[in-house]
Amino acid sequence: MVVAKSWTMVRHFEGAPKLEDFKLIENELPSLKDGELLLESEFLSVDPYMRPYSKLRLKDGDVMMGSQVARVIESKNPDFPVGGYFVAYAGWTTHFISDGKGLRALPSNWPENLPKSLALGVLGMPGMTAYIGLLEICKPKHGEVVLVNCAAGAVGSVVGQIAKIKGCKAVGSAGSDDKIAYLKEIGFDEAFNYKTVSSLEEALKQASPEGYDCYFENVGGTYADTALQQMKNFGRIAVCGAISMYNDSVPQTGPFIQPYLLFKQLRMEGFLVSSWEDKPQHQEGQKQLLEWVVEGKLKYHEHVTNGFENMPAGFIGMLKGENIGKAVIKV
Repeated sequence: MVVAKSWTMVRHFEGAPKLEDFKLIENELPSLKDGELLLESEFLSVDPYMRPYSKLRLKDGDVMMGSQVARVIESKNPDFPVGGYFVAYAGWTTHFISDGKGLRALPSNWPENLPKSLALGVLGMPGMTAYIGLLEICKPKHGEVVLVNCAAGAVGSVVGQIAKIKGCKAVGSAGSDDKIAYLKEIGFDEAFNYKTVSSLEEALKQASPEGYDCYFENVGGTYADTALQQMKNFGRIAVCGAISMYNDSVPQTGPFIQPYLLFKQLRMEGFLVSSWEDKPQHQEGQKQLLEWVVEGKLKYHEHVTNGFENMPAGFIGMLKGENIGKAVIKV
């Protein structure tokens, strides 16, 4: 018998998640039935979406939602041999039984020298979010200016690099000098620490005096209020997240955006990358991202927290912005 360790959400979060909001439990898994397989998680993902979606999809005591890269360690399903690696959505757990539905195999041409954890980052959901949001929602043209906030995170860092690959000027903001150095390292044209500038408005103007054609939004709140004023006429905004607002108990209020959308004739669209999974652009994106990584055109950085027992701390740290690049948990 295999004992699975899982992290549950003790109670819905009030404000920022705290360590006491999580509980580690153990369950003995049953023997496999025909058609089933047993998987062991090797890497688990912590992502901003888990904060708002936990309120919508989980009840007190449920295992926290999330994805992992897992290896088949026992199988009674000929389509899933022992040793195979898959991306699964089994939540924060070390072991789980599956009938194979919903498992996504790593590409057959996955290079041996690439960490399999990248299937949770630049070659997984965050990378696809950047790819779809920028190329299908913003549709940047060569020579245009792209702004992205949370630019040193798992999604933002990929957005800026794809913008450069497509011949655009990439402007990014992040919350530490180390993150700004990283953005320069991976090719951003302009980058600034939004926490230390005296005026966000002036920082945005200095980075691109002519304004912005595309804005990839990860933050929301007052940042968005300011950035919308810097958009060029006919600009496009892809709304991917609003991390500055996820812990709010009382909704923020701010300037009304309709005048900017109207008089600048902007197009602003929220999107969920999961809505694109069955579309050809998703398959094309997976192939393209891997190609860019192999060619060295798309760089990546992982913030690895070691130990399944430290998963809540890794999640809380990610929400606080402690990571550069993708935050993952190594079991």
